Amino acid sequence: MTASAESAGIREITIAHSPDSDDAFMFYGLATNKIRVNGYKFTHTLCDIETLNQKAMKEAFYDVTAISFHAYPYIQDNYALMACGGSVGEGYGPMIVASQRFTLNEIKKVKVAVPGTLTTAFLALKLFAPEIETAVVPFDKIIPEVLAGNYHAGLIIHEGQLTYAHNGLHKIIDLGQWWREETGLPLPLGGNAIRRSLGTDVMLKVTQALRDSIQHGLDHREEALSYAMQFARDLDTNLADKFVGMYVNERTLNYGEDGREAIRKLLTLGHERGIIPHPVKVDFVG
Repeated sequence: MTASAESAGIREITIAHSPDSDDAFMFYGLATNKIRVNGYKFTHTLCDIETLNQKAMKEAFYDVTAISFHAYPYIQDNYALMACGGSVGEGYGPMIVASQRFTLNEIKKVKVAVPGTLTTAFLALKLFAPEIETAVVPFDKIIPEVLAGNYHAGLIIHEGQLTYAHNGLHKIIDLGQWWREETGLPLPLGGNAIRRSLGTDVMLKVTQALRDSIQHGLDHREEALSYAMQFARDLDTNLADKFVGMYVNERTLNYGEDGREAIRKLLTLGHERGIIPHPVKVDFVG
């Protein structure tokens, strides 16, 4: 906590999230002080999701951090899941794309560029094809690497889900659609975790602040979208609006029973299939 905040009796809460338009939209209310909480000051750090996964795992550094759900089992001792702020695919999600039209059997035999081994996209890929060979590539370099012929296929997340076809790539499989067909559930991709050491009261208050920020963005969509556009890589306003709509909606305010079930099922299956090394205990705050 800074000296000035401490002397004023203000509790500083450190928040970290990715520089993606959906995350920016979610945190718009808090980041611009449209949402205030008496006695609290929120400071924001923007960082790519795989780095945040690693930082939460190694240091439990931030009070609130965006994470991939796949990372949660590795940080569960220090963090609980906030019951809001998640990005959930309703029958859509990460995709394998390629420059040629592989069959599903063929794609399991080629090396796929992936955006990080703690991403939920990677977990879903391994549930779909346990034997598949992968190589980690920064998420924003995956499409260029596939186009350059360095990899036969790539696992894309974020805005790439809306732009891959403009680059002449073919969708081989949408893992959100595959998951829906397998389980009947939506695919939970990313969420927000809160540090347990804050204590129950603070955890609840901060979680409500995030929920209020999400609601503010949904209620003031044009202003929130305008703010989020500065983080929308290579998207025009219409595509950014579509992307935000895919991942910031009523389910972002509250996962719902099927959303919570989906999180538990995804992580439990990951453990049962040997992808996640230890059992998972999912706790929700708020």
